[in-house]
Amino acid sequence: MGIIDAFKITGTALSAQSIHMDVIARNMASAQLVSGSEQGAYRARRPEFAAILDNRFASLGSPGALGGGRETTGVRVKRFTESSAPVEKKHMPASPMADAQGYVYLSNVNVVEEMAYMMQASRAYQSNLEVMNTAKQLMLRTLSIGSS
Repeated sequence: MGIIDAFKITGTALSAQSIHMDVIARNMASAQLVSGSEQGAYRARRPEFAAILDNRFASLGSPGALGGGRETTGVRVKRFTESSAPVEKKHMPASPMADAQGYVYLSNVNVVEEMAYMMQASRAYQSNLEVMNTAKQLMLRTLSIGSS
């Protein structure tokens, strides 16, 4: 793996964490939504990450780092899943969204949990930025060796 590969891998990780933070922001914005049915209630979403694998062979025809010639070349958002936590049912007969029995259904978003996820995603984003900055510094130092 070369320095350019480090930029590609951290670039995909930055993109994935950016999507993760966007999903968290959408969940938090939807935390107070109400619905007239349990099926229509907003459910918190989570991204599911997967490695991007590439079929490569290292020098001299030997398999790559993961065996079989497959090397990790980044990360991507594979799909989005919905939280299986139950939605809250609240009796509010005066609400225009209430069902026939006078109930409204609140989203299952836990704002405190979302904040914890946001801190985790933010730290992962910052860590990937540090990797990219370190790779950049290594590249600049390598170039300066040749110009001395």
